Amino acid sequence: MAYRSKVAVLFTKPETVLNDYQRLMELADVRSALDPSAITILKDNISWHYPFPSANTTPWQLEGTIRGLRHFGYNDLVCVQNKTVVINAFKGEDLNLYVPIFRHYNIPVKYNFKTEDMKWIFYEPKGEMLELHNIFPKGIHIPDYFVGKNIVHLPTVKCHIYTTTTGAMKNAFGGLLATHRHYTHSWINETLVDLLTIQKEIHKGLFAVMDGTTAGNGPGPRTMKPEVKNVILASADQVAIDAIAAKMMGIDPLSKLKYVRLAHERGLGVGDPAEIEIVGDDISGENWGFAVGKSFHKMMGWLSWYGPTRFLQKLIFRTFIVGLPIFVSESWHDYIHWPLIDSKVYKKWRSETNWGHLFADYDEKGVLGKD
Repeated sequence: MAYRSKVAVLFTKPETVLNDYQRLMELADVRSALDPSAITILKDNISWHYPFPSANTTPWQLEGTIRGLRHFGYNDLVCVQNKTVVINAFKGEDLNLYVPIFRHYNIPVKYNFKTEDMKWIFYEPKGEMLELHNIFPKGIHIPDYFVGKNIVHLPTVKCHIYTTTTGAMKNAFGGLLATHRHYTHSWINETLVDLLTIQKEIHKGLFAVMDGTTAGNGPGPRTMKPEVKNVILASADQVAIDAIAAKMMGIDPLSKLKYVRLAHERGLGVGDPAEIEIVGDDISGENWGFAVGKSFHKMMGWLSWYGPTRFLQKLIFRTFIVGLPIFVSESWHDYIHWPLIDSKVYKKWRSETNWGHLFADYDEKGVLGKD
């Protein structure tokens, strides 16, 4: 049969991971996906400013991607960060060890919430929107800096309480939507599809490099059980890479992931694993049995966005009262879960796993690649 999309997958180890990322990108045809004459945005993923394993772009993922892009002739690289109501971008890039990498490779960093870096402009999509026009009746706004540039997304393999899994498609969420992006949570799947439609219109090229060296099982994107899986993925098809990552996690992408199914049906990418060419290593036997499971945060999210109290959304989330759920979420994650539970998980991972040891090496040396 004629395959319509390609996903590269490699099993890796700390000793070879930087070179493996370069090989991975070549297998995924990065040179066909990105315009060499355009600036390339690196969109890392900071799901939590604390360095919880599997929650955030890894330093070797960031460094390996930068080295790979430079090798293939993409020298004009810029990282763009965003903030959320509960995540501190500056703290995140520091604690997750990105800053020394940016400095070593001379990667400028811009912030979509700083007016001196970029402005939010009205944008009228050419393609049909499923929900964004309804959610933002006064108009859709995007950062002007994104228009006309390549973008490379750097997600990790993990579960998510709202979308079951999260990856390349979800990684556009923070960059393309402003701080009122929480308005979209009741329609999060449709929103991700709308954002992919917009990305295909405004970017010169799209590519994703995903790290699953340690993957996140459970109620992500923060309070998870990290599991070492030693895998990395790349693709120009944002739908296909999310579908293959989900399949490895043991989650059927078409029947269990609404955002993948909707994007597949609308021709924005390929969500059926049977129609995706997998290059690199054999993953036919991979089924990790991942599941979101239950948690306090998932229950509160369900009540807020999908449950019987959904009718209170506008009152709670579009008025000054929004400060209360923000306070609850920040307190739960940063002041209860991190000091009592997740910091211990992080320290155990750092001391007992090969990837934790590599993280410690980055902490000590800043960068590990040789120029």
